[in-house]
Amino acid sequence: MDCIVRPERPTDHDPVREINILAFETESEADLVDGLRREADPVISLVAEMDGQVVGHVLFTPVAIGDTPAGPAAMGLAPLAVHPEFQDHGIGGELVRIGLEACETAGTEVVVTLGHPDYYRRFGFAPAIEEGISYIGREYDSFFLVRELVPGTLAKFQGEVHYHRLFEEL
Repeated sequence: MDCIVRPERPTDHDPVREINILAFETESEADLVDGLRREADPVISLVAEMDGQVVGHVLFTPVAIGDTPAGPAAMGLAPLAVHPEFQDHGIGGELVRIGLEACETAGTEVVVTLGHPDYYRRFGFAPAIEEGISYIGREYDSFFLVRELVPGTLAKFQGEVHYHRLFEEL
């Protein structure tokens, strides 16, 4: 079965919601995605489709880093979800890879994410704290990661990352 990654369409909203609920075993991330669709701008939202069925989703939304305003120069990758029946087949990796390409095309210079370092390192992510970037507490330092899309731009991003206010409601 071939996996196609494409921009999310309005008809994908219900399957994306279901995937997030199944993948995270709670409605929190699904509610977050629904809210970010309405409030965040710009949003890069991609789905993975196999045989006409949506099986995965990734979302990128603007973040502020330190004194920089939230905008397309810095984006946060979250959430990433794959239907449990389709996990461990490289679908999440394809969503991340193509999502990073879409961010780069949109003018994004830096992407941050909170996740498993071993998973995200293969996409070029590194510990954000090593670049002077942090997220709401030292307990996140080993899981908070950054990827520079435009070489040399990390020098202008320092300080704490602030996601859209809806992330705080999780």
